[in-house]
Amino acid sequence: MAKPLSRWLAGVTLALLGGCSMAPAYHPPVIPAPVAFKEMPTAGDSVWKPVDAPVNAGSAVLPAAWWTGFGDPLLDQLEARIDSDNPTLAGALARYDMARATLAGARSGLFPHVELTPSLTRNRQSDERPLRGGSQPDFYTAATLGGDISYEADLWGRVRNSVASGGALAQASRDDLAAVKLALQGQLATAFVRLRGQDQQLALLTQTIDAFAKADALTRNRFRGGIATGMDVGRAGALLGEARAQHAALQADRAVTEHAIASLVGQPASVFSIPRRDTPLTLPAIPVDLPSTLLARRPDVAAAERRMAAANARIGVAKAAFFPQVTLGGAGGFQSTALAGLVAAPNLFWAIGPGAILNLFDGGKRRADVAAARADWDAAAADYRSRALGAFQDVEDALATLHHLDDAQAAQAQAVASATSTSQIALDRYIKGAATYLDVATAQENLLRDQQIALSLQTGRLIASAALARALGGGSPLAFRAVPTQAH
Repeated sequence: MAKPLSRWLAGVTLALLGGCSMAPAYHPPVIPAPVAFKEMPTAGDSVWKPVDAPVNAGSAVLPAAWWTGFGDPLLDQLEARIDSDNPTLAGALARYDMARATLAGARSGLFPHVELTPSLTRNRQSDERPLRGGSQPDFYTAATLGGDISYEADLWGRVRNSVASGGALAQASRDDLAAVKLALQGQLATAFVRLRGQDQQLALLTQTIDAFAKADALTRNRFRGGIATGMDVGRAGALLGEARAQHAALQADRAVTEHAIASLVGQPASVFSIPRRDTPLTLPAIPVDLPSTLLARRPDVAAAERRMAAANARIGVAKAAFFPQVTLGGAGGFQSTALAGLVAAPNLFWAIGPGAILNLFDGGKRRADVAAARADWDAAAADYRSRALGAFQDVEDALATLHHLDDAQAAQAQAVASATSTSQIALDRYIKGAATYLDVATAQENLLRDQQIALSLQTGRLIASAALARALGGGSPLAFRAVPTQAH
């Protein structure tokens, strides 16, 4: 019996000297990273520049202002306004500040708490006070200048694990801030690309309306000369009306896109406008890093990893509740019946000694708290895995879209060339009386549709480029931090 008792005493002594932690050793789930992205185009066919070696910590695969690759100075100006004017980003920054303040509050538990408690009272004793002496006065003054000091001996790591949890949550909040900023930058770039695509579509419809108006006038003149039929006039007028209707509907769509951009840059939609510009944007070259570094770069994945670390530390906090909470404290000062001569050796009083609180019965609450903390860890680990898999999916989706839209746009360019030739031939044959206006109308409808599809594919590739930049983590440096393991 003596041997187990001596071991127990030795363990308690070591705990009192150095303290220990009840948190499990921290091991994030291992997410297997593929060797390469499946949807990467073959060499020579790609407009993206692959990176064949891992980047150094702190470097960035993309430039911080990755949207400059689109080649529109107005987009650069609008992106800069997100930092200063976007309310969503301001809210994320406030939450980060709150997390840092919470961490500072948790860290205060690592230090002694000192209080000063001066008091000056005028008192009257009861005439019937038990054991009151006859020489004691009815009225007396009590002057006290004292203080208290208390310090929790963090033997089981409750305070340290609370600080570790708060620190990890503060880091997660910082990564959340980066993720919100990246998402807003991506939303603005996408909306702006869509707006410029709508500008090109409007320019195309404007040219088409002019061409259809001339064809309508030609048909009406031929009808008055008895060459064309009423059906020809009707078809020409219908084509012109449909083009004008598409133009009006597209103007409404552009206005909605413009309003969305206004909100992103923190401006009321009523006072915000973007001039039209139908010059094509540049398709940026997006360097694609190795898949193994993607999990380190994405701020949302990094935030999920930090929340796992916080959940791991909270397990230690919950387990520490099974052990006594030991507090070292003391009180002292001077007390007298008058202020004069208060600070003197005979008026000194003090008390010092440890205290402990041990909950003997709580109906299973502490066990439930530990179970809840472990479940919280499981949820955080599952969320991390989900976000990691989503990161790979986002990149693969963007790469696939870029790759296949590239092929589609090349094929559509041939379709536009053929439709342009067919439309011109049909109109020439109609003027010479060798074809009906139905041939002209069909050819013009096909040409307009093919041109619109070509512009849509071009815009789709630009939007996919913005999505790829966002999926890769933008210009953020490596966010993943190595976390030392904690032993029991």
